[in-house]
Amino acid sequence: MNIQEYNSRAWDNEVERGISWSIPVSAEAIERARGGEWEIVLTPKKPVPRQWFGEIKGKDILCLASGGGQQAPILAAAGGRVTSFDNSARQLAQDRFVAKRDNLEIRLEKGDAADLSRFSQSSFDLIFHPCSNCFIPNLEPVWRECFRVLRSGGVMLVGFTKPEVFIFDRQAEEDEGVLRVRHSLPYSDLESIGDAERAEIIESGRPLEFSHTLAEQIGGQIAEGFVITGFYEDYWGSEEALLDKYMPAFVALKSEKP
Repeated sequence: MNIQEYNSRAWDNEVERGISWSIPVSAEAIERARGGEWEIVLTPKKPVPRQWFGEIKGKDILCLASGGGQQAPILAAAGGRVTSFDNSARQLAQDRFVAKRDNLEIRLEKGDAADLSRFSQSSFDLIFHPCSNCFIPNLEPVWRECFRVLRSGGVMLVGFTKPEVFIFDRQAEEDEGVLRVRHSLPYSDLESIGDAERAEIIESGRPLEFSHTLAEQIGGQIAEGFVITGFYEDYWGSEEALLDKYMPAFVALKSEKP
């Protein structure tokens, strides 16, 4: 199976379903961003601290696996020169919709986050990469490519799902409302579940997911040369999220290229 191609189609399906990450921001939010009043998220609920961004106006910004008509348009309205790079054509179409509606300039590029070869070295001042690398099986090339295309002194902002989230039985959580430990780590929709369950995911057109260790998420960035200068945790922030009673499920990092 070509995971990149499958997840590209699966995320197109997610847009069709109207999930929360594919609903474009309002024209009012864009107007406020033009006036300097804005916030965006790397994780489900907690806004990224504004000081993590520095001065946005005039910066070359790569929104990586961040389509959906949300973060890229806000950053463009705030004055950034934004490129939205996503594996889903439908997610990019949401960015295109907001750009046309609100007269924004956003460069749209479809592709794999592990292959940024179309961009030259030191192309960007800021990379914004919200929770999405759970749909990518191998993170090493992602961090390597991000380091290459980021300018010296540049910043990469990353959100990711904690690995322990994947130890639980997803079906038991949905059907029975209980958290039941089922999987060992690392988790993979291709290897950690049975054929019938995997077939159900594929038949329904949902994206395939993969857990990643903290060594891959954090150590992988450090190994490429990034310096971690910011950190916080976040929750799902909904009553349906049983895990919120026990632990935050997400991490956000500010990483800098010396």
